[in-house]
Amino acid sequence: MDIENYAKKGIIKGEKNLEEKIAQRIIEIKDISFESAKRIAQAAITEVNCALDAEGDILTSTKSGVTMGQFGVGSRGLGDFYAHEKIAEVIGDTNAIVDSSHLDDSGVIKNIGGDYIVLTVDGLHSRLSDYPFLSGFHVARASLRDVYVMGARPLALFSDIHIADDGDVAKIFDHIAGITTVSEITGIPLVTGSTLRIGGDMVIGERMTGGLGAIGITETLTSRVLTQEGDLILMTEGAGGGTISTTALYYGMHEVVEETINLKFIKACEALLKSDLINHIHSMTDVTNGGIRGDANEISRTANVGMVFYDEAIKDLINQKVFRMLRKLEIDHLGVSLDSLLITIPEKYAEDVIDLVQNAGVKIDIIGKVVHEKSSKIIIDGETKDFTPQFRESAYTPIKKAVGEDTPNNFSAMKEAVDIAAKEASNKKRKVVKKLKDEIVF
Repeated sequence: MDIENYAKKGIIKGEKNLEEKIAQRIIEIKDISFESAKRIAQAAITEVNCALDAEGDILTSTKSGVTMGQFGVGSRGLGDFYAHEKIAEVIGDTNAIVDSSHLDDSGVIKNIGGDYIVLTVDGLHSRLSDYPFLSGFHVARASLRDVYVMGARPLALFSDIHIADDGDVAKIFDHIAGITTVSEITGIPLVTGSTLRIGGDMVIGERMTGGLGAIGITETLTSRVLTQEGDLILMTEGAGGGTISTTALYYGMHEVVEETINLKFIKACEALLKSDLINHIHSMTDVTNGGIRGDANEISRTANVGMVFYDEAIKDLINQKVFRMLRKLEIDHLGVSLDSLLITIPEKYAEDVIDLVQNAGVKIDIIGKVVHEKSSKIIIDGETKDFTPQFRESAYTPIKKAVGEDTPNNFSAMKEAVDIAAKEASNKKRKVVKKLKDEIVF
């Protein structure tokens, strides 16, 4: 619970007995006396009252009137993709080889020595807060995947953990153990990090969040923008990661979680990096952001190509226990993270890559082709269908099904509000840059 936000809303509404109301909320979570809770509530109200009057470009927050949930940010669908485009606009032009405007999960800069430095960060899965070891394992694997798909070998990991005030300290150790399980097997060390409380004393409860970053180096890039018309699309087997684990946990199908504990993606990438075939691969990506639907959309827009997929081939590469769970729960396998490796490559090298990856013990096959038409399609039971993403990724938990996947009727109006907010944030940045520019020279 966010005490600060609760107090702020109460003050703005002019609620009576706000101190007692906040104190009551506090003792519902904290095992303290009502008098102690009232002292915390009083202090929270004092702090919020002081901060409410803050004014000025830096102190006045930009408002869009659109919430994260309403716009689907983080839900790996149309709203989320649009928000990330706006993030790239606020960042502006960079001297990076790959930046946020490319819609890749990693950024790339040119090293002084001529090779490329790849940097990425992944957030912990929000629903794995009560399963810190599992969250650590899957976020470590996710960060490494994002480096590998750039054609880079990861060198190190760095962590950022935030646990709310009432969370058990042991969560830190369990989470780190999950991360370093991957580290010890791959030889990629966790070298630094940060550990903080969420919101300090203002957020109570046990929620854990944070992220994990990775850095790597390569001489040859395989970013999405390099995808070319005529390429074949290959995909490795996938059993999912944090998303599939969350589905299994919150639908009571716990045995499926075990299927996600593997390093097949990394095995496939390591085999490719040790082979000259990596030089013939145009692009690699991991099937995460809104599933294959989301990845196809991002690749098509970034590389200005179209993609055609074969659904039967995709189904054959999904772990069968995972696939049976998705079918039973009526979750679209095309719109959920599978954690498979997606490769685009000229046809003449496809079979060599398939042989190499299979010899490494990882199943792989052709699941589609890259075409000239600037849209993505999928062939299901011999019928060609549109393959655009939904507003949100496939609803994979009971609460996500309750929220739904449909595009809101006011989505266009929300986009306009988000556009204005992004522009205002950019203008704020320009004002401060202008003010500081004469004070320091880089």
